[in-house]
Amino acid sequence: MTTMTENAARYREFKMPDVGEGLTEAEILKWYVQPGDTVTDGQVVCEVETAKAAVELPIPYDGVVQKLHFEEGVTVDVGTAIITVDVAPGSGDAPVAEAAPATVPAVPAEPAEDDAPKGRQPVLVGYGVSEASTKRRPRKGISVPEQAPAEALRAVQTELNGQAPAQVRPLAKPPVRKLAKDLGIDLATVVPTGPDGIVTRQDVHAAAAPVAETAPVSRETTPAPAAAVQASEARETRIPVKGVRKATAQAMIGSAFTAPHVTEFVTVDVTRTMKLVEQLKSDKDMAGLRVNPLLLIAKALLVAIKRNPDVNASWDEANQEIVLKHYVNLGIAAATPRGLIVPNIKDAHAKTLPQLAESLGELVSTAREGKTSPAAMSGGTVTITNVGVFGVDTGTPILNPGESAILAVGAIKLQPWVHKGKVKPRQVTTLALSFDHRLVDGELGSKVLADVAAVLEQPKRLITWG
Repeated sequence: MTTMTENAARYREFKMPDVGEGLTEAEILKWYVQPGDTVTDGQVVCEVETAKAAVELPIPYDGVVQKLHFEEGVTVDVGTAIITVDVAPGSGDAPVAEAAPATVPAVPAEPAEDDAPKGRQPVLVGYGVSEASTKRRPRKGISVPEQAPAEALRAVQTELNGQAPAQVRPLAKPPVRKLAKDLGIDLATVVPTGPDGIVTRQDVHAAAAPVAETAPVSRETTPAPAAAVQASEARETRIPVKGVRKATAQAMIGSAFTAPHVTEFVTVDVTRTMKLVEQLKSDKDMAGLRVNPLLLIAKALLVAIKRNPDVNASWDEANQEIVLKHYVNLGIAAATPRGLIVPNIKDAHAKTLPQLAESLGELVSTAREGKTSPAAMSGGTVTITNVGVFGVDTGTPILNPGESAILAVGAIKLQPWVHKGKVKPRQVTTLALSFDHRLVDGELGSKVLADVAAVLEQPKRLITWG
């Protein structure tokens, strides 16, 4: 007889961890395992999205997956069990493994023979009642014609439960149910093609589309289904606010209404900087590294901070203190499919130009792949946002919470410019510096922005000032 203590030791529940700094919930994006799969210590079992990033979760022990507690797309609180693993498989009878959504148990074609085990038997969810209480004479005449698996299952349910097939709740994941609702499709009328009779997105779209390959029809009037018309004429689409986008919205509201923002602008001739970029691309010390204007802009900002260290600070409201940072964790705003994120380069002030280029390359590639870790987005001190890549001249950026300043870089364009007393075409851009006026007064903010502009206009100052 298995005791409760033995069960507790055998079945281990893996709980949603706090993968960030004080995060309270995460959405399950994808399961990489299913009930019955064997897992090993350190194996990634799922991918979750927190308020900061998408993170893969490894299981901390060996065993066989017994149950997935939640479906994909569900937001789960930190500390809640998400998967149960049998760490001692083969040591005795175990409940049937469960997937996240409960499905209808299969119906045996014939009653069990003499080799059937006695007592309470495992069913899909928990244990059923004892065999003695469920003995009944087999029904006669129940036969299921050859049908699709899903139709056969519904026919058996109809015969055993005495209800029409339409009353059986179709099997479908929440996103598929929402799609069907948006298109006006009754899932009970959709023919499922997924495993175990699950309705897929393709099934819903097929049901919504006009049927063109059935019997020949007249070319006179073939009205499209009403659902398809409704979908094409939809005037609004509602998108749930969650994950990175939700966190960004909350952070921007908190920043905009907590730190008094001031933004200053300067337009600068960066022709010499652009020439230096081209020269560095062929430099052997920069071989294999990505060299672009952002690299030199980042270096220019680091030089300006070195000349004006008081700008690199934060406001401690609880202790009513200004915290001066003697390091620079340089944030780079990045637009990703999941929303805006701001990973930062740790100790950017101590890096050489090749090291800074390497760190920038890694940061960008990791962000594009959606693999940026929460740690990489924590602890920033100042940020650069390159709105110029969208063809925008400049903007008034909002501070990343906890930081003192953010530099916006506009598009670099060929414009008429007075150079050495003559009007010539020069490469020009506009910089905008937003700063927290509690920490940075107008003089300090102006000096920082002027220094950045001076370095970009005369990049040799990277040597004389750096």
